[in-house]
Amino acid sequence: MLKVVVFDGGYGGELFADKLETELPIVKVIRVIDWRSADRFLKNSRAARQAAKEALRPYIGRVDLIIFANYFLSATSLKYFRRKFKNQNFLGLKLPYPTTFIKRPTFVLTTRALAHTISYQNYKFRLNRPIDTLCLDSWVGLIDDGELTVNMVYREFEKFRRKNHCLPNEVILTSSQFNDIIPQLREVLGGNIKIYESSAETISETCKLLKIRGGTGKKKK
Repeated sequence: MLKVVVFDGGYGGELFADKLETELPIVKVIRVIDWRSADRFLKNSRAARQAAKEALRPYIGRVDLIIFANYFLSATSLKYFRRKFKNQNFLGLKLPYPTTFIKRPTFVLTTRALAHTISYQNYKFRLNRPIDTLCLDSWVGLIDDGELTVNMVYREFEKFRRKNHCLPNEVILTSSQFNDIIPQLREVLGGNIKIYESSAETISETCKLLKIRGGTGKKKK
C-alpha cells in the first residue's frame, strides 16, 4: 500500500488527512501532527523548517510521499526539502488563486508569518485584484482548541463592513485550520460567498504523482 505522510503543526493537518483518506482509500495516511511545535510555525521560516526536519526524520526516504498541510511551510520551505532530500517526494498546499474577478476587496485569511514572506508579496501581486490581508494568528490556536465561535468571526468581519459599507464576495484561506470554519464563514458572509483553499488541488497533484485514480482506490496502468 502506498504510504503518505501528512505533516502539520495543528488541527489543519488532521482535517487534510481526513479528506485525503476519504478521497484516496488506496493510500495509507500517516499523520505527523507536531502539536508541540505549533508556535514555531507562526514564528519564522527557519523555526518551521527545523521543526519539520526533526519531526519528519523517521519518514524521509521511507514513504512514497510527504505532504505539508501547512501553507507557510509550503511557501517557504518546499523547494528546500526537495533539494535537500532528492530521493523523497514532497508536496504542499499552494496559495489559492480565484477563478473570477470582482471589484470588492478579496479577504485573505492568513497568519503573520506567511504575510511577511516574499512569497506572499509576490502572490498578492499576481492576484491582480484589491486585497485585504487579515492576519489571524489567534484564530489558529482557538480552532485547534475548538473555541472559535461564530460571534468571533462576525465581529472580525463587522469591522470590514463598517469600513467598506459592504462585505467581501470572496475569501481566500491560507491556513489549513481555517477550513474548519467554512460553515461559520458562510453563516456570517452569506451562502454565496466564494471560498478558496487548496486541499482539492493538492489531492489531485497527489494522484498524478503517485499515478492513482482519485477516489477509486485503483492504481493507474
